[in-house]
Amino acid sequence: MDPIASLPAPLTASALAPLTDTSKDLLAAARTLNAQLASMHFSPPVAAVLNPLDYAWGVYERYVRRFAAGPRRVVFLGMNPGPFGMMQTGVPFGEVAAVRDWMGLMAEVKQPVQPHPKRPIQGFACNRSEVSGRRLWTWVAERWGAPETFFAESFVLNWCPLAFLEVSGRNFTPDRLPASGLRALEAACDAHLQQAVRALQPQWVIGVGGFAERRVQSALRGWPAIRIGTILHPSPASPAANRGWAEQVNQQLADLGVWPP
Repeated sequence: MDPIASLPAPLTASALAPLTDTSKDLLAAARTLNAQLASMHFSPPVAAVLNPLDYAWGVYERYVRRFAAGPRRVVFLGMNPGPFGMMQTGVPFGEVAAVRDWMGLMAEVKQPVQPHPKRPIQGFACNRSEVSGRRLWTWVAERWGAPETFFAESFVLNWCPLAFLEVSGRNFTPDRLPASGLRALEAACDAHLQQAVRALQPQWVIGVGGFAERRVQSALRGWPAIRIGTILHPSPASPAANRGWAEQVNQQLADLGVWPP
């Protein structure tokens, strides 16, 4: 049985967990990043830039306050939001059913300042599944069961909270930005990652995919206490990910020594 689909959906906004030093520092780092990103401009083919840490802040705040109450041994880092995941919920890899039904998180999702007509923000009313998020959170739910078990020693972040969309609505990933637009983005997002790592004090930072790992390597260069690794990205665009992604990731983490097989 699907460990996520079998759960009842909450009907009202979830309560805010108490602030701790860790969650307070993480939220402050996100607010600083938001302020820096708000002044950035990106040239075509980028037609719209959406920041779910702005219009879906209420969900993200609940995610951080509930699941990042203290240091975490392992931090997983994704790249940036997908159209039916974090773009809708504000949570990294935030496939709607996983966030609402498994994590039990609900809050208002507002409309972005710069909406895109072909990628409407429907929040928790979005009925399309984010395949990458579905794969990641189903793997977590199947391996750890309750979210509290996984998040007791792990946390999931995205390197960049911005979604870049072309006129067609197609996702334009940060790695394809021209160098002139990428430098300022890298500086802000790397600084945010550094602040998040200081708050979470992990032993491991695991890039979900090669791009994320490269950003970790760059941002945390010279941090000898941090061990860095990578796992296969769960995107359906990856032929390898379509051949037993969860089993491959379990083996990769075992090979790294993060968890036993």
